Amino acid sequence: MMCRLACVVGVSFILLAGRHGLTADEQYGAKRTNIEIGKHKGFVLQPSKAAESARPWVWYAPTIGSHPNKGNEWVLRKLLDQGFYVCGVNVGESYGSPAGRKIYSEFHQHVVREYKLESKARLVAQSRGGLMLYNWAAENPDKVRCIVGIYPVCDLRSYPGLNKAAGAYGMTPAELEKQLAQHNPIDRLEPLAKAGVPILHIHGSADAVVPLEKNSQIVLDRYTALGGKMKLIIVPGKGHAEIPEYFQEPRLVQILLDGGFPKASLR
Repeated sequence: MMCRLACVVGVSFILLAGRHGLTADEQYGAKRTNIEIGKHKGFVLQPSKAAESARPWVWYAPTIGSHPNKGNEWVLRKLLDQGFYVCGVNVGESYGSPAGRKIYSEFHQHVVREYKLESKARLVAQSRGGLMLYNWAAENPDKVRCIVGIYPVCDLRSYPGLNKAAGAYGMTPAELEKQLAQHNPIDRLEPLAKAGVPILHIHGSADAVVPLEKNSQIVLDRYTALGGKMKLIIVPGKGHAEIPEYFQEPRLVQILLDGGFPKASLR
């Protein structure tokens, strides 16, 4: 679904602390601390100089394979340079399931407590990371500053399909379909709108893997109808690929830095 670029890091030392195993590497020129949340591996990228405010941070998903990888470097380096932490945890192919959401809550609690980070995370949902982060955010809107989506999956029927997703939910496809409104991001936007969470998506008009119309477009239509603040950047003629048109877009950086939109930009 997403091209896999190897992220080469060198382990410099190992530190064990309580039940959370820690190892230190480097990524994007920042110290990377690899942590464990139960059996799930996560990471924290620490800026060379933390921001003087409330220690803002970005939560990236999905942390599967080598992601975040070289393609994410342009955006994440700019945030690290501004004193932001960058974090994530691998919950496997959870497709936004309750089990994955539970690990996400434990991860949020851990990094906020241990690294003294701002309680509200700035979410970066890439591709199927949309299912993971949106479903967690819908149940924790008070812990979300803003959401950025890079061609994010927002409808389980669109990807991976209910037949494939059902196993992660511990259900049959028919059972998941009956309960879909409880687990599908496009049906769970109201809590985020009520909390005033600003959203920015960037999506290609020719995306055949995660179709624009069934994902970002329907989120825009429903979110604005609920009174939420959202902008959608459509990249003409581009599909589901790791290309500069998506990954070197200054507006993604700006909303993450600001934690929202300037009032003038919403006119």
